[in-house]
Amino acid sequence: MKKQLLIFVLSLSTLFGATIPVAKPETVGVSTERLGRIRETMQQHMDAHDISGAVTLVARKGRLVHLEAHGAMDLEGKRAMEKNAVFRIWSMTKPVAGVAILMLMEEGKVRLNDPVSKFIPEFQSMKVAVMQERAAGAPASHYTVPASRAITIQDLLTHVSGLGSGPVSGAEMTKLAKKTTDTLPEVVPLLGSTTLDFQPGSRWGYSALAAFDTLGRVVEVASGMSFDKFLKERLFIPLGMNETTFQPTAEMQSRMVTSYQRAKDRMTRLEAKHPMLNLYGREYFSGGGGLYSTIQDYAVFAQMLLDGGQWNGKRLLSPRTVELMSSVFVPDTLPGRAPGRGFGLSVQVISDAIAAGQRVSKGSYGWDGAFGTHFWIDPKEKIVGIMMIQTANSDRQLDRDFENAVMQAIVE
Repeated sequence: MKKQLLIFVLSLSTLFGATIPVAKPETVGVSTERLGRIRETMQQHMDAHDISGAVTLVARKGRLVHLEAHGAMDLEGKRAMEKNAVFRIWSMTKPVAGVAILMLMEEGKVRLNDPVSKFIPEFQSMKVAVMQERAAGAPASHYTVPASRAITIQDLLTHVSGLGSGPVSGAEMTKLAKKTTDTLPEVVPLLGSTTLDFQPGSRWGYSALAAFDTLGRVVEVASGMSFDKFLKERLFIPLGMNETTFQPTAEMQSRMVTSYQRAKDRMTRLEAKHPMLNLYGREYFSGGGGLYSTIQDYAVFAQMLLDGGQWNGKRLLSPRTVELMSSVFVPDTLPGRAPGRGFGLSVQVISDAIAAGQRVSKGSYGWDGAFGTHFWIDPKEKIVGIMMIQTANSDRQLDRDFENAVMQAIVE
């Protein structure tokens, strides 16, 4: 067993840069036998043609106890999934952007209650859409009223700003469609001319791109650095996240997992020109969903948060700030939220696991990506769980099944 563990550790050091130390599961209260149910869960979903393959990871108490590749990176080429496969993590970029904002908050350069217009003047005097009643079959129409207050940094972090959160602003942003040469300084000020879908703070409405792209621009203004450079120098290099980037190298592209969508009980490959694969130009560094990463890179980011903002002797955030990030700012009683699922600063927070229908502890937090990537941090059980797949508009039931397979393996 010791020899097998040594081989496992050496293989990880070859595959990855920064790594979470490996331990036999039983030493941190996890059953090796029961961890095998993660493999069974992934196989069930591959047999049902929900996914082409996956990489799964579990760490407990700061020790890596499970890392496994399942299925195929590419069905047509019959290439087996690799543990160091590169994934489009899309909206799992949002917590990374959230940490960047919190780092600047600790430095006194950004406050949660700062109006966005403090950094981007074009966000002053925004308007809000009010939908008009209409006869059956008639097209939707609206008029606008002034926003009751300025949208704030906290509003953007918690998806209660109304920016890019519904049909009116979505339609207006489509008209502002990005070109491949656009950058945050060019695009984000234009968002200030769009109409909010609801009064700030009145409801929760997911902003897939606009809110966190705006936060990326706030990082640039407040720090004096481009968003990608800030993340690289302040987050990725200190954490050893050498394979998390907006611009994957040719070598990383050779390990990119093929993206699919489920159609009529089979997996259909997304063509290279598919809109979901071409959301961003090479110079557009989206805080809403622009990063590529490997599971082990992202695990270090998550473990840093679980460890109270530090990794390998380097402190990125204070424990109090991580606690703030994972606190419920938006309760499940606010319109738009589901029972038991509050929202913190860039992450969903489970306020009532029973009501949420999730087999995780109260206080667990994390988020997902459009291609089915999923992570959560469970402070009570000291768990980091990550699953990476590449199925567009995937059935999120797999998230729940993965969580169950992880949690049932905890035996003490």
